[in-house]
Amino acid sequence: MTVSETPIPGLLVIEPKVFGDARGFFCETWNAARYADAGLPTDWVQDNLSRSARHTLRGLHFQTPPHAQAKLVSCLEGAVFDVAVDLRRGSPTFGQWHGVELSADNHRQFFIPAGFAHGFLVTSDTALFAYKVAGGSYAPEHEGGIVWNDPDLAINWPLPEGAAPLVSGKDAVGASMAHWATHTSFVYD
Repeated sequence: MTVSETPIPGLLVIEPKVFGDARGFFCETWNAARYADAGLPTDWVQDNLSRSARHTLRGLHFQTPPHAQAKLVSCLEGAVFDVAVDLRRGSPTFGQWHGVELSADNHRQFFIPAGFAHGFLVTSDTALFAYKVAGGSYAPEHEGGIVWNDPDLAINWPLPEGAAPLVSGKDAVGASMAHWATHTSFVYD
């Protein structure tokens, strides 16, 4: 596997070795020793799977301490544009985002440590998206969200000109980055 750092420290793009032939392919999507050597957690507490239609945008989601979550995400069918936003106060990249294409064809994984908001936009007809979660289990009283189109973040979602994403009611009215940056319970070291 190849592990690449992004411009934001802590965010990693992982490209597993893929072995293909006329029958299809094989790749290892998790190996505790190998991934631990790359600095990833091994205390995964939950696996999630979602299927979404084209232009569905899920996010930008996070959980606050002590239930903060790290995620290892991948796209098993179709393609998505996956985004992480640095929410770590004191980080030189606080408030910055990084996006990466994840697809069934490129087999990439994106590691997002605790202290980041996460979201993705489906760019194919449908997408089957997998999340591996470490740290805290789902805790609704600690969940937060940043509105997907926050002008301060200015995320360049790859939507066709004039197209609007399909978002949940909750994601449509998420708080701004500025709100969360000053929220007292929002502290990532």
